[in-house]
Amino acid sequence: MLTMTAMLWLGFLFGLTTANLPEPTLTRYDFSQRLMGISFDISVYAPDETVANEAAEAAYRRIRELNAIFSDYEPDSELNRLCKTAGTGRAIPVSRELWEIILASVAISEKSDGEFDITIGPLVRLWRKARRAKQLPDPEQIATARSLVGYKLIKLDHQAHTVELTKPGMQLDLGGIAVGYACDDVLKLFQQRKLPRVMIDGSGDIVVGEPPPDQTGWIIGIAPTSADGPPSRQLSLKNAAVSTSGDVFQHIEINGVRYSHIVDPRTGLGITDRSTVVVIAKTCLAADAWSTTVSVLGPERGIKRLLETHPDAAAFIVRTTAKQPLPETVETPTLKQFLTKGASDK
Repeated sequence: MLTMTAMLWLGFLFGLTTANLPEPTLTRYDFSQRLMGISFDISVYAPDETVANEAAEAAYRRIRELNAIFSDYEPDSELNRLCKTAGTGRAIPVSRELWEIILASVAISEKSDGEFDITIGPLVRLWRKARRAKQLPDPEQIATARSLVGYKLIKLDHQAHTVELTKPGMQLDLGGIAVGYACDDVLKLFQQRKLPRVMIDGSGDIVVGEPPPDQTGWIIGIAPTSADGPPSRQLSLKNAAVSTSGDVFQHIEINGVRYSHIVDPRTGLGITDRSTVVVIAKTCLAADAWSTTVSVLGPERGIKRLLETHPDAAAFIVRTTAKQPLPETVETPTLKQFLTKGASDK
């Protein structure tokens, strides 16, 4: 049997390129670790177990590094250190990763008229307490928290890569975008290691590279509209991402009203529309952020803003409201190219 070196030498002699060489036999390896408060599942096709293990270890190490930057739970995270400077008038130099995610977040805020806003931290913390207590926050508390929310309160210096939070008490929350960023970053890690046939699943925020051998795409089931239901649609994806937002698994009922864990910046409360929003985009960061944004904006405004920003994106929404108790299904024309009837990998 010829070694790869010998094959490359023969290729040189006979004018062949590496593109003509057969791909080595690949085996699928699966990994899972709980990081950033969620399960990160990785499936990768690699030539052997050692290569797969080393890449997975590097991937999980990288996610831990990103968590130390982005977490609003870790007291010493870079994000929380930045938030402690809010209102001091200081412009703080930040890491490349924190700069990139804040810059991307502000851009999405501008496109969504502030319906996506990482300064929502004070409202998110208030809503977490309300969910634990199963009691709505006091209106005065909501008003106080809302006064600290607004992406325009973030001052960015694009040359120095510094960030200033201009109002005391501001708190950034990257919960709607950090997992997407991490998934994209891990995909790049595998690609750099010449392992492009990979899927990274951050608890429903999924990005995939090249498809499995002899397949046209990774088969992914769209999340159900009920906690115990089967996938309602199946997607075939390659070099793309998909994210699902909704209240199927995270909701609470207070005074007869069902509230989502997703907070509406306008009200300071969890959104009350019962919905499942699926967004497909080129990057997991975009899919992650826009699935949350569309959940808040609703189908009509949300899809319009999504496609204005990402013309190649696709969305699938199932929603019921107090005025519309029967499920309403809305999907973009672009969704059809991703649908398949194949068996689901996820």
